[in-house]
Amino acid sequence: MNAFIPRRRTLLAAGIGTLLLPLTAGAGTARAATDPFDALRARAAELATGGAIDPADPVYADALTSLSTAAAAHWAALDVSPARTTLWADLGPVTAGAGFTLSYGRLLTLATAWATPGTALHRDERVATAVVEALAFLDDRAYNPTRPETGNWWYWEIGAPRSLMDICVLLQDRVPPERVSRYCAAVDRFCADPDRRTNSPSLAETGANRADKAAIVALRGIVGRDAAKLTLARDGLSDTRDAGRNSLFRYVASGDGFYPDGSFIQHNDVAYTGTYGNVLLGRVAYLAALLSDSAWRITDSGISVIQEAVERSFAAVTFDGLMMDAVRGRAISRGGERDFHTGAGTTTHMLLLADGAPPEYAARWRSIAKGWIRRNTDTPYLPLVGIAAARRASAVLADPAIPAAPPTVGHTVFADMDRIVHRRPGWTLALSLSSKRIAAYEAGNGENLRGWHTGDGMTYLYDADRAQFSDGFWPTVDPYRLPGTTVDTRPRADAGTAPGTSTYRPSNAVAGGAVLHGRYGAAAMELTGNGSTLRARKAWFCLDDAVVALGTGITASDGRTIETVVENRNLHAEGARRILLDGRTFDGAPGDDTVSRGTRWAHLEGVGGYVFPERTDLRVLRDERTGSWRDINTGADTGGSAEPLTRRYATLWLDHGVSPTDARYAYVLLPGFSPARTAARAASRPVEVVANTPAAQAVRVRHLGLIAVHFWSAGSVAGVTSDGPGTILLRRRDEGVSVAVADPGRTTATLTVGLPWAVKGVRSADDTVTVVTGRHPVLTVRTGGSRGHTHDAELY
Repeated sequence: MNAFIPRRRTLLAAGIGTLLLPLTAGAGTARAATDPFDALRARAAELATGGAIDPADPVYADALTSLSTAAAAHWAALDVSPARTTLWADLGPVTAGAGFTLSYGRLLTLATAWATPGTALHRDERVATAVVEALAFLDDRAYNPTRPETGNWWYWEIGAPRSLMDICVLLQDRVPPERVSRYCAAVDRFCADPDRRTNSPSLAETGANRADKAAIVALRGIVGRDAAKLTLARDGLSDTRDAGRNSLFRYVASGDGFYPDGSFIQHNDVAYTGTYGNVLLGRVAYLAALLSDSAWRITDSGISVIQEAVERSFAAVTFDGLMMDAVRGRAISRGGERDFHTGAGTTTHMLLLADGAPPEYAARWRSIAKGWIRRNTDTPYLPLVGIAAARRASAVLADPAIPAAPPTVGHTVFADMDRIVHRRPGWTLALSLSSKRIAAYEAGNGENLRGWHTGDGMTYLYDADRAQFSDGFWPTVDPYRLPGTTVDTRPRADAGTAPGTSTYRPSNAVAGGAVLHGRYGAAAMELTGNGSTLRARKAWFCLDDAVVALGTGITASDGRTIETVVENRNLHAEGARRILLDGRTFDGAPGDDTVSRGTRWAHLEGVGGYVFPERTDLRVLRDERTGSWRDINTGADTGGSAEPLTRRYATLWLDHGVSPTDARYAYVLLPGFSPARTAARAASRPVEVVANTPAAQAVRVRHLGLIAVHFWSAGSVAGVTSDGPGTILLRRRDEGVSVAVADPGRTTATLTVGLPWAVKGVRSADDTVTVVTGRHPVLTVRTGGSRGHTHDAELY
């Protein structure tokens, strides 16, 4: 459904202020044509409502119904009595940050419905009067310059002022001028500029928070007819105050912001493309549209950083319009903000930004968006978004000159945020790692209470089942058995129950990998258990139709069982998919786990195959799990429903026993494989595991001429040598030898790599790579300062 209540740090596709259209010819009053503030206010109002539309057009049916329904519910429950102490009974006390912020959000829904043609409350004078009076109530009692900030700063400095200014844009002609002045004063008190945190003036705002505040200050400038505020908003994007140090229009090498490899970080160490990054993208798109053709238009050429990020950062972690949960941080616990909501927001922001982007960018973005919208029929885009977004998207869908871009294929290493994405026809695998640089998880303010293992090497398999992670997965999945992880089974207390947010960063250095030709990848992570002696060395090798997962050195001494989870698949409420074990149907009773001794291969109907290079004792469980969104999120403004959800799961895992010493595992994921193909692959074994020791993990694929190794220390594997730790991929074909090298631990200045094949010369190489050719060629790679990124060479 469409979401019309702003939630913390979110810009859902239907959120007010993101549903924008360029000002149409003839819009606004005659005065608006000459007065810059009236022109901008007319634009902001039109952009918030979608402008002049035909309410009978079916394109807008879902958006109008959703807005009308939400507004009607809020209207029916609004307390308008003279003796009221709150506006809605469920949002008390109104003096608390969450209370007044959510109240402003509901009033914005009412104001938007009042201003939007086709809604049940359009131009209802009772509604306009009630909203104006409610604003005065909040001003008198809850949100005004005399009040000190208490609790979560975000409510005071971003959540409340944004909704308040949006309402003033829509209803300013009906709000008494003295009240408009008071509301502007409140914004000046709590969000004076985009550059600083009001409750901590020495703290410079970064990333999404800076973008949020720039939008608020711009609206404050429009509402209060203040040119200086509009200049401050525009310049805040570029951080002219601090000479661009925190500009949104520059790449960063540490801390918050966009990195050249496509990574996005917020809160210093959280991979946050899908949440904070999405907010930033939406706010910049909003301001670019709002301020275009005005004296305050964005002229910083660094906006190309945002334009490049549309594909490099956002499209790269989006699967058929779904934003990958691996980059959504604690937002995975929000029942009202699932992967399809966030993905719809990304699509909306892309199309909005395309309106003012260079033609070559705009053409590609519209094509990508069209492909996403057409392919994702499980959670369709149009019912998720508001009027302006529907208007823009419908124009793209109806334009035969815009092709629908096909799904991309390739391998991407986001070295600066410890994430890997491997795309193949029909499926995509995302890998979530962590290190002393990047948090394993973030929790706080009652959110993401059980995200303990989401950064421990979790593997997200995206395929034809696009509802895999959105259909009650997080409230019902066993949080100790996330796919791809090796875990200590110790009981864990809920995280993030206290006010504020915090992250957990493990102590390991190695997390990341290398990519060859944008097609093949190798990744590794040294696992250090949180509150546990568990240590393990894990590696993944991503190939054309398979992902090989290896683990070694699995050791613990706490007297608890250690497990590696091969699969934990959501079968949904009524799922009954067949599980095969070496060709035999698994018929274990629901809730009873079974040990399948000496298993060579397994198959899960509708998902694919799992091959074990060495015969393996596989634990198998089919069960039902019940939970609620409230179990994992009790946040004041994002807390989930307590309604119980029940989902069925198929779980495959390896039991390493109690306090294992140097245990290991090996399995091959075969997404989309049939049982017959899985059995054939188990028999033919085209992928050879040539090393799985604490010194090195490696595979060889002879028909591809491919060797992939992660060295944990100096050594030699399959004729490949390295004088230190690093990840190496080699491929020999008729035209020569291709080499990719990375140091994901960032511990070496140089790596010296010996090749198993003779080479005569160098066709091309990065300037960090020097080559000694001959029968025993040697590459010297300057890895220092490269932050774990890949170094390439093409030899012959």
